[in-house]
Amino acid sequence: MNKEIAKVSKFFAAKQPSAIRQAQILFAKRIAKEKETSQPLTRAVNVAIGNVSLPTYPKMIAKYSKPDDEQLKRGIWKYSATVGTEKCRKAFKNIIRSFLPEKTKPKLSVLIGNGSSDLMKLAMLGVCGAPGTQERPLLVIDPVYTNYKSIANEMRLPLVAVSRTLQKSGKFTDIPVEVVKKAIKEYQPGGLLIIPYDNPSGQLMRQTLINEYAKLCLENKMFLISDEAYRGLYYTADSAPTIWKITNADVPGIEDAGIRISLETMSKVFNACGLRMGALVTDNKYFHEQAVAANTTYLCPSIIGQNLVEVFADESKQDIQNWISELRDYYQRILENLTKDFNKLLPGIIISLPEASIYSIIDVRNIAKPNFNAEDFVKYCATKGAVEINGRQTTLLVSPMAEFYNPKPGEQNPGTTQMRIACVVSEEEMKIVPKLFAELFRQYEARSD
Repeated sequence: MNKEIAKVSKFFAAKQPSAIRQAQILFAKRIAKEKETSQPLTRAVNVAIGNVSLPTYPKMIAKYSKPDDEQLKRGIWKYSATVGTEKCRKAFKNIIRSFLPEKTKPKLSVLIGNGSSDLMKLAMLGVCGAPGTQERPLLVIDPVYTNYKSIANEMRLPLVAVSRTLQKSGKFTDIPVEVVKKAIKEYQPGGLLIIPYDNPSGQLMRQTLINEYAKLCLENKMFLISDEAYRGLYYTADSAPTIWKITNADVPGIEDAGIRISLETMSKVFNACGLRMGALVTDNKYFHEQAVAANTTYLCPSIIGQNLVEVFADESKQDIQNWISELRDYYQRILENLTKDFNKLLPGIIISLPEASIYSIIDVRNIAKPNFNAEDFVKYCATKGAVEINGRQTTLLVSPMAEFYNPKPGEQNPGTTQMRIACVVSEEEMKIVPKLFAELFRQYEARSD
Protein backbone atom coordinates (compact mmCIF):
# COMPACT_ATOMS: atom_id res chain seq x y z
CA MET A 1 0.00 0.00 0.00
CA ASN A 2 1.20 3.46 -0.83
CA LYS A 3 2.18 5.02 2.49
CA GLU A 4 1.44 8.46 1.03
CA ILE A 5 -2.24 7.47 0.69
CA ALA A 6 -2.68 5.81 4.08
CA LYS A 7 -0.14 7.02 6.60
CA VAL A 8 0.59 5.20 9.82
CA SER A 9 0.56 7.14 13.08
CA LYS A 10 3.62 8.96 14.36
CA PHE A 11 3.68 6.45 17.22
CA PHE A 12 3.90 3.51 14.80
CA ALA A 13 6.44 5.27 12.60
CA ALA A 14 8.75 5.92 15.55
CA LYS A 15 8.35 2.50 17.19
CA GLN A 16 11.31 0.12 17.33
CA PRO A 17 11.21 -3.53 18.48
CA SER A 18 11.76 -4.16 22.18
CA ALA A 19 15.36 -4.81 23.21
CA ILE A 20 14.41 -8.36 24.20
CA ARG A 21 12.93 -9.12 20.74
CA GLN A 22 15.29 -7.09 18.57
CA ALA A 23 17.93 -9.77 17.97
CA GLN A 24 15.32 -12.42 17.19
CA ILE A 25 13.63 -10.24 14.55
CA LEU A 26 16.96 -9.43 12.88
CA PHE A 27 18.03 -13.07 12.92
CA ALA A 28 14.74 -14.15 11.31
CA LYS A 29 15.55 -11.85 8.37
CA ARG A 30 19.02 -13.42 8.15
CA ILE A 31 17.52 -16.91 7.98
CA ALA A 32 15.02 -15.83 5.31
CA LYS A 33 17.89 -14.51 3.18
CA GLU A 34 19.94 -17.68 3.69
CA LYS A 35 16.96 -19.77 2.55
CA GLU A 36 16.46 -17.60 -0.53
CA THR A 37 20.11 -18.03 -1.57
CA SER A 38 20.29 -21.73 -0.58
CA GLN A 39 23.02 -21.09 1.98
CA PRO A 40 23.57 -23.39 4.95
CA LEU A 41 21.33 -22.12 7.72
CA THR A 42 22.99 -20.47 10.71
CA ARG A 43 21.87 -21.73 14.09
CA ALA A 44 21.10 -19.28 16.90
CA VAL A 45 21.26 -19.80 20.65
CA ASN A 46 18.59 -17.36 21.78
CA VAL A 47 19.15 -16.07 25.31
CA ALA A 48 17.82 -12.58 24.55
CA ILE A 49 14.33 -13.17 25.93
CA GLY A 50 13.13 -14.98 29.06
CA ASN A 51 11.29 -17.63 27.03
CA VAL A 52 11.65 -20.62 29.35
CA SER A 53 11.99 -23.93 27.47
CA LEU A 54 11.54 -26.37 30.37
CA PRO A 55 8.37 -28.53 30.58
CA THR A 56 5.53 -27.03 32.58
CA TYR A 57 3.93 -28.35 35.78
CA PRO A 58 2.93 -32.04 35.22
CA LYS A 59 -0.67 -31.61 36.37
CA MET A 60 -1.13 -28.78 33.88
CA ILE A 61 0.11 -31.06 31.11
CA ALA A 62 -2.26 -33.80 32.26
CA LYS A 63 -5.22 -31.40 32.31
CA TYR A 64 -4.31 -30.10 28.86
CA SER A 65 -4.23 -33.66 27.53
CA LYS A 66 -7.49 -34.63 29.22
CA PRO A 67 -9.67 -31.59 30.00
CA ASP A 68 -11.99 -32.07 32.96
CA ASP A 69 -14.48 -29.36 32.08
CA GLU A 70 -17.45 -30.79 30.15
CA GLN A 71 -18.27 -27.53 28.37
CA LEU A 72 -14.70 -27.05 27.23
CA LYS A 73 -14.56 -30.63 25.97
CA ARG A 74 -17.75 -30.04 23.97
CA GLY A 75 -16.27 -26.90 22.42
CA ILE A 76 -18.44 -24.44 24.33
CA TRP A 77 -15.84 -21.78 25.06
CA LYS A 78 -17.76 -18.86 26.53
CA TYR A 79 -16.34 -15.74 28.18
CA SER A 80 -15.63 -15.99 31.86
CA ALA A 81 -16.24 -13.04 34.15
CA THR A 82 -13.65 -10.29 33.60
CA VAL A 83 -12.20 -10.94 37.05
CA GLY A 84 -11.54 -14.58 36.11
CA THR A 85 -12.99 -17.85 37.32
CA GLU A 86 -13.29 -18.35 41.05
CA LYS A 87 -11.06 -21.41 40.97
CA CYS A 88 -8.33 -19.70 38.93
CA ARG A 89 -8.26 -16.81 41.40
CA LYS A 90 -8.08 -19.31 44.24
CA ALA A 91 -5.10 -20.93 42.47
CA PHE A 92 -3.04 -17.73 42.52
CA LYS A 93 -3.93 -17.12 46.16
CA ASN A 94 -2.82 -20.64 47.01
CA ILE A 95 0.53 -20.17 45.25
CA ILE A 96 1.20 -16.92 47.13
CA ARG A 97 0.21 -18.43 50.48
CA SER A 98 2.54 -21.38 49.94
CA PHE A 99 5.40 -18.91 50.54
CA LEU A 100 3.95 -17.37 53.70
CA PRO A 101 4.18 -18.34 57.37
CA GLU A 102 1.03 -20.09 58.59
CA LYS A 103 -0.13 -17.11 60.65
CA THR A 104 0.42 -14.54 57.88
CA LYS A 105 -2.89 -14.12 56.06
CA PRO A 106 -3.09 -10.97 53.91
CA LYS A 107 -6.47 -10.06 52.39
CA LEU A 108 -5.92 -10.85 48.71
CA SER A 109 -8.14 -9.73 45.84
CA VAL A 110 -7.21 -11.32 42.52
CA LEU A 111 -7.81 -10.27 38.91
CA ILE A 112 -6.76 -12.75 36.21
CA GLY A 113 -5.06 -11.37 33.10
CA ASN A 114 -2.70 -12.06 30.23
CA GLY A 115 0.69 -12.10 31.95
CA SER A 116 2.68 -9.51 33.88
CA SER A 117 3.25 -7.01 31.06
CA ASP A 118 -0.46 -6.57 30.34
CA LEU A 119 -1.24 -6.39 34.02
CA MET A 120 1.47 -3.80 34.62
CA LYS A 121 -0.34 -1.59 32.12
CA LEU A 122 -3.45 -1.89 34.26
CA ALA A 123 -1.50 -1.24 37.46
CA MET A 124 0.07 1.91 36.01
CA LEU A 125 -3.33 3.19 34.92
CA GLY A 126 -4.55 2.76 38.47
CA VAL A 127 -1.53 4.30 40.20
CA CYS A 128 -0.17 7.06 37.97
CA GLY A 129 -1.46 10.54 37.21
CA ALA A 130 -3.05 11.80 34.00
CA PRO A 131 -1.42 10.72 30.71
CA GLY A 132 0.89 13.33 29.26
CA THR A 133 1.59 14.96 32.64
CA GLN A 134 4.21 14.52 35.35
CA GLU A 135 1.49 14.05 37.95
CA ARG A 136 2.01 11.04 40.28
CA PRO A 137 4.73 9.21 38.27
CA LEU A 138 5.73 5.62 38.86
CA LEU A 139 9.09 5.45 40.66
CA VAL A 140 11.30 2.58 39.41
CA ILE A 141 14.77 1.29 40.19
CA ASP A 142 17.17 1.26 37.23
CA PRO A 143 17.92 -0.97 35.46
CA VAL A 144 14.25 -1.89 35.17
CA TYR A 145 12.50 -4.43 32.95
CA THR A 146 12.34 -2.70 29.57
CA ASN A 147 8.70 -3.68 28.85
CA TYR A 148 7.55 -1.54 31.76
CA LYS A 149 9.39 1.46 30.41
CA SER A 150 7.80 0.85 26.98
CA ILE A 151 4.33 0.59 28.52
CA ALA A 152 4.76 3.93 30.27
CA ASN A 153 5.90 5.55 27.01
CA GLU A 154 3.05 4.01 25.04
CA MET A 155 0.40 5.27 27.46
CA ARG A 156 2.19 8.58 28.07
CA LEU A 157 2.30 7.84 31.77
CA PRO A 158 5.06 9.46 33.83
CA LEU A 159 7.98 7.32 35.00
CA VAL A 160 10.98 8.39 37.10
CA ALA A 161 13.96 6.39 38.32
CA VAL A 162 16.67 5.99 40.91
CA SER A 163 19.71 4.07 39.70
CA ARG A 164 21.83 1.16 40.84
CA THR A 165 25.41 0.68 39.66
CA LEU A 166 27.01 -2.57 38.55
CA GLN A 167 30.34 -2.70 40.39
CA LYS A 168 33.50 -4.47 39.23
CA SER A 169 32.77 -7.27 41.69
CA GLY A 170 29.54 -8.06 39.83
CA LYS A 171 27.39 -6.78 42.68
CA PHE A 172 24.77 -4.14 42.05
CA THR A 173 24.57 -1.42 44.65
CA ASP A 174 21.42 -1.37 46.79
CA ILE A 175 19.25 1.73 46.72
CA PRO A 176 19.33 3.14 50.27
CA VAL A 177 16.05 4.16 51.84
CA GLU A 178 17.31 7.76 52.02
CA VAL A 179 17.74 7.86 48.23
CA VAL A 180 14.19 6.63 47.70
CA LYS A 181 12.92 9.08 50.30
CA LYS A 182 14.63 11.94 48.45
CA ALA A 183 13.13 10.81 45.12
CA ILE A 184 9.66 10.63 46.69
CA LYS A 185 10.01 14.18 47.97
CA GLU A 186 11.22 15.41 44.57
CA TYR A 187 8.78 13.59 42.27
CA GLN A 188 5.68 12.89 44.45
CA PRO A 189 5.12 9.48 42.81
CA GLY A 190 1.87 7.53 42.94
CA GLY A 191 3.72 4.26 43.42
CA LEU A 192 7.07 2.52 43.78
CA LEU A 193 7.87 -0.52 41.64
CA ILE A 194 10.20 -3.21 42.97
CA ILE A 195 11.29 -6.52 41.42
CA PRO A 196 12.60 -8.57 44.36
CA TYR A 197 14.01 -11.34 42.14
CA ASP A 198 15.27 -8.87 39.69
CA ASN A 199 14.82 -8.78 35.96
CA PRO A 200 17.24 -7.82 34.44
CA SER A 201 20.02 -7.77 37.05
CA GLY A 202 19.61 -11.09 38.86
CA GLN A 203 19.91 -9.16 42.14
CA LEU A 204 17.95 -10.34 45.19
CA MET A 205 16.16 -7.76 47.30
CA ARG A 206 16.17 -8.68 50.99
CA GLN A 207 12.96 -8.77 53.01
CA THR A 208 14.25 -6.10 55.42
CA LEU A 209 14.71 -3.65 52.53
CA ILE A 210 11.26 -4.45 51.12
CA ASN A 211 9.83 -3.70 54.56
CA GLU A 212 11.61 -0.34 54.63
CA TYR A 213 10.26 0.55 51.19
CA ALA A 214 6.76 -0.45 52.34
CA LYS A 215 7.12 1.85 55.35
CA LEU A 216 8.07 4.74 53.05
CA CYS A 217 5.10 4.08 50.77
CA LEU A 218 2.75 3.95 53.73
CA GLU A 219 4.10 7.21 55.14
CA ASN A 220 3.71 8.91 51.76
CA LYS A 221 0.31 7.41 50.88
CA MET A 222 1.52 5.70 47.73
CA PHE A 223 1.25 2.20 46.30
CA LEU A 224 3.98 -0.45 46.45
CA ILE A 225 3.94 -2.58 43.28
CA SER A 226 6.00 -5.77 43.31
CA ASP A 227 6.72 -7.87 40.23
CA GLU A 228 7.08 -11.32 41.78
CA ALA A 229 7.29 -13.37 38.57
CA TYR A 230 10.40 -15.19 39.86
CA ARG A 231 9.26 -15.64 43.44
CA GLY A 232 11.13 -18.59 44.90
CA LEU A 233 14.18 -18.34 42.62
CA TYR A 234 16.60 -17.03 45.25
CA TYR A 235 20.16 -18.31 45.74
CA THR A 236 21.64 -16.20 48.55
CA ALA A 237 18.85 -16.24 51.16
CA ASP A 238 17.05 -18.77 53.32
CA SER A 239 13.50 -17.94 52.26
CA ALA A 240 11.55 -16.02 49.64
CA PRO A 241 11.16 -12.26 50.12
CA THR A 242 7.73 -10.94 49.15
CA ILE A 243 5.50 -7.97 49.91
CA TRP A 244 2.89 -10.42 51.22
CA LYS A 245 5.09 -11.42 54.16
CA ILE A 246 4.92 -7.93 55.67
CA THR A 247 2.77 -7.74 58.81
CA ASN A 248 1.86 -5.02 61.28
CA ALA A 249 4.73 -6.24 63.43
CA ASP A 250 7.13 -5.26 60.59
CA VAL A 251 5.37 -2.12 59.37
CA PRO A 252 2.64 -0.87 61.72
CA GLY A 253 -0.62 -0.33 59.84
CA ILE A 254 0.40 -2.19 56.66
CA GLU A 255 -2.27 -4.90 56.89
CA ASP A 256 -5.18 -2.45 56.62
CA ALA A 257 -3.49 0.23 54.52
CA GLY A 258 -4.35 -1.28 51.13
CA ILE A 259 -1.18 -0.12 49.37
CA ARG A 260 0.19 -3.45 48.11
CA ILE A 261 -0.06 -4.76 44.53
CA SER A 262 1.75 -7.79 43.13
CA LEU A 263 2.10 -9.03 39.57
CA GLU A 264 1.83 -12.80 39.25
CA THR A 265 2.45 -15.06 36.26
CA MET A 266 2.58 -18.67 35.15
CA SER A 267 5.37 -17.82 32.72
CA LYS A 268 8.50 -18.30 34.78
CA VAL A 269 8.30 -20.41 37.91
CA PHE A 270 5.78 -22.75 36.25
CA ASN A 271 7.44 -22.77 32.81
CA ALA A 272 4.37 -21.63 30.86
CA CYS A 273 5.45 -18.47 29.01
CA GLY A 274 3.23 -19.11 25.98
CA LEU A 275 0.16 -19.72 28.13
CA ARG A 276 0.06 -15.95 28.85
CA MET A 277 -1.70 -16.27 32.18
CA GLY A 278 -1.12 -14.03 35.18
CA ALA A 279 -2.83 -12.11 37.94
CA LEU A 280 -2.92 -8.67 39.50
CA VAL A 281 -3.23 -9.18 43.26
CA THR A 282 -3.92 -6.44 45.78
CA ASP A 283 -5.02 -5.93 49.37
CA ASN A 284 -6.96 -2.82 48.31
CA LYS A 285 -10.58 -3.80 47.59
CA TYR A 286 -11.44 -0.53 45.86
CA PHE A 287 -8.34 -0.68 43.63
CA HIS A 288 -9.31 -4.24 42.73
CA GLU A 289 -12.90 -3.29 41.86
CA GLN A 290 -11.75 -0.41 39.65
CA ALA A 291 -9.10 -2.59 37.97
CA VAL A 292 -11.84 -5.06 37.08
CA ALA A 293 -14.01 -2.20 35.80
CA ALA A 294 -11.16 -0.90 33.64
CA ASN A 295 -10.46 -4.39 32.29
CA THR A 296 -14.05 -5.08 31.21
CA THR A 297 -13.09 -3.41 27.93
CA TYR A 298 -11.02 -6.52 27.19
CA LEU A 299 -13.82 -8.90 28.23
CA CYS A 300 -11.86 -11.71 29.90
CA PRO A 301 -8.64 -13.74 29.83
CA SER A 302 -8.48 -17.10 28.03
CA ILE A 303 -11.00 -19.53 29.49
CA ILE A 304 -8.80 -22.47 28.42
CA GLY A 305 -5.73 -20.96 30.04
CA GLN A 306 -7.65 -20.35 33.25
CA ASN A 307 -8.83 -23.95 33.28
CA LEU A 308 -5.22 -25.18 33.21
CA VAL A 309 -4.14 -22.80 36.00
CA GLU A 310 -6.95 -24.10 38.20
CA VAL A 311 -4.85 -27.19 39.05
CA PHE A 312 -3.08 -25.03 41.65
CA ALA A 313 -6.26 -24.22 43.55
CA ASP A 314 -5.97 -27.41 45.60
CA GLU A 315 -2.23 -28.12 45.43
CA SER A 316 -0.49 -28.56 48.76
CA LYS A 317 2.08 -26.07 49.95
CA GLN A 318 4.64 -28.88 50.00
CA ASP A 319 4.04 -29.87 46.36
CA ILE A 320 4.36 -26.27 45.15
CA GLN A 321 7.50 -25.69 47.19
CA ASN A 322 9.09 -28.97 46.10
CA TRP A 323 8.58 -28.01 42.46
CA ILE A 324 10.14 -24.59 42.95
CA SER A 325 13.01 -26.01 45.00
CA GLU A 326 14.03 -28.21 42.06
CA LEU A 327 13.94 -25.22 39.72
CA ARG A 328 16.00 -23.22 42.19
CA ASP A 329 18.74 -25.88 42.21
CA TYR A 330 18.66 -26.05 38.40
CA TYR A 331 19.02 -22.32 37.77
CA GLN A 332 21.56 -21.79 40.53
CA ARG A 333 23.82 -24.40 38.98
CA ILE A 334 23.52 -22.85 35.52
CA LEU A 335 24.11 -19.30 36.72
CA GLU A 336 27.14 -20.22 38.83
CA ASN A 337 28.73 -22.11 35.92
CA LEU A 338 27.95 -19.25 33.56
CA THR A 339 29.64 -16.77 35.89
CA LYS A 340 32.71 -18.97 36.32
CA ASP A 341 33.13 -19.60 32.57
CA PHE A 342 32.71 -15.97 31.57
CA ASN A 343 35.36 -14.88 34.06
CA LYS A 344 37.70 -17.60 32.76
CA LEU A 345 37.23 -16.87 29.04
CA LEU A 346 37.14 -13.07 29.21
CA PRO A 347 39.33 -11.81 32.08
CA GLY A 348 38.28 -8.33 33.11
CA ILE A 349 34.66 -8.79 32.11
CA ILE A 350 32.01 -7.85 34.68
CA ILE A 351 29.17 -10.31 35.21
CA SER A 352 26.43 -9.76 37.77
CA LEU A 353 26.46 -12.07 40.77
CA PRO A 354 23.94 -14.95 40.62
CA GLU A 355 21.57 -14.03 43.45
CA ALA A 356 18.07 -14.51 42.00
CA SER A 357 15.82 -15.03 38.95
CA ILE A 358 17.25 -16.41 35.67
CA TYR A 359 19.34 -13.51 34.33
CA SER A 360 22.91 -12.29 34.21
CA ILE A 361 24.17 -8.94 33.01
CA ILE A 362 27.45 -8.84 31.13
CA ASP A 363 29.39 -5.57 31.09
CA VAL A 364 32.41 -5.24 28.77
CA ARG A 365 33.32 -1.66 29.75
CA ASN A 366 36.77 -2.69 31.01
CA ILE A 367 37.75 -4.87 28.04
CA ALA A 368 36.04 -3.33 25.00
CA LYS A 369 37.44 -0.70 22.67
CA PRO A 370 36.34 2.90 23.26
CA ASN A 371 32.88 3.68 21.91
CA PHE A 372 31.71 0.07 22.14
CA ASN A 373 27.95 -0.08 21.67
CA ALA A 374 26.06 -3.13 22.92
CA GLU A 375 23.14 -2.61 20.54
CA ASP A 376 25.49 -2.56 17.57
CA PHE A 377 27.20 -5.73 18.86
CA VAL A 378 23.82 -7.47 19.24
CA LYS A 379 22.93 -6.51 15.65
CA TYR A 380 26.27 -7.84 14.44
CA CYS A 381 25.67 -11.21 16.14
CA ALA A 382 22.14 -11.45 14.73
CA THR A 383 22.98 -10.45 11.16
CA LYS A 384 26.61 -11.45 10.49
CA GLY A 385 28.51 -13.05 13.33
CA ALA A 386 28.99 -16.81 13.57
CA VAL A 387 31.20 -19.38 15.29
CA GLU A 388 31.57 -22.99 14.19
CA ILE A 389 30.14 -25.27 16.89
CA ASN A 390 30.01 -29.01 16.18
CA GLY A 391 30.37 -28.41 12.45
CA ARG A 392 27.64 -25.78 12.18
CA GLN A 393 27.79 -22.00 12.01
CA THR A 394 26.23 -20.73 15.23
CA THR A 395 25.51 -17.30 16.65
CA LEU A 396 24.26 -15.93 19.96
CA LEU A 397 21.27 -13.68 20.53
CA VAL A 398 21.42 -11.49 23.66
CA SER A 399 19.60 -8.35 24.76
CA PRO A 400 21.27 -4.90 24.78
CA MET A 401 20.72 -3.11 28.07
CA ALA A 402 20.39 0.58 27.15
CA GLU A 403 16.58 0.40 27.06
CA PHE A 404 16.52 -0.92 30.64
CA TYR A 405 17.80 2.43 31.95
CA ASN A 406 16.26 5.89 32.31
CA PRO A 407 19.25 8.28 32.42
CA LYS A 408 18.64 11.96 32.97
CA PRO A 409 19.52 14.36 30.12
CA GLY A 410 23.30 14.60 29.83
CA GLU A 411 23.97 11.41 31.82
CA GLN A 412 25.77 8.49 30.22
CA ASN A 413 23.66 5.35 29.80
CA PRO A 414 25.38 2.44 31.64
CA GLY A 415 23.59 0.01 29.34
CA THR A 416 25.75 1.05 26.40
CA THR A 417 28.32 -1.62 27.37
CA GLN A 418 25.94 -4.08 28.99
CA MET A 419 23.93 -7.07 27.74
CA ARG A 420 21.39 -9.34 29.44
CA ILE A 421 21.56 -13.11 29.20
CA ALA A 422 18.50 -15.24 30.04
CA CYS A 423 19.09 -18.85 31.15
CA VAL A 424 16.30 -20.26 29.01
CA VAL A 425 17.87 -22.77 26.62
CA SER A 426 18.85 -26.29 27.67
CA GLU A 427 21.56 -26.76 30.27
CA GLU A 428 23.86 -28.18 27.58
CA GLU A 429 23.35 -25.14 25.35
CA MET A 430 23.88 -22.78 28.28
CA LYS A 431 27.36 -24.30 28.63
CA ILE A 432 28.38 -22.98 25.20
CA VAL A 433 27.03 -19.45 25.78
CA PRO A 434 30.27 -18.04 27.30
CA LYS A 435 32.38 -19.50 24.47
CA LEU A 436 30.01 -18.17 21.82
CA PHE A 437 29.92 -14.73 23.40
CA ALA A 438 33.71 -14.58 23.79
CA GLU A 439 34.38 -15.58 20.16
CA LEU A 440 31.74 -13.23 18.75
CA PHE A 441 33.02 -10.41 20.93
CA ARG A 442 36.57 -10.93 19.59
CA GLN A 443 35.26 -11.02 16.01
CA TYR A 444 33.35 -7.80 16.56
CA GLU A 445 36.30 -6.03 18.18
CA ALA A 446 38.67 -7.17 15.40
CA ARG A 447 36.62 -5.55 12.61
CA SER A 448 38.39 -2.81 10.71
CA ASP A 449 35.25 -0.66 10.15
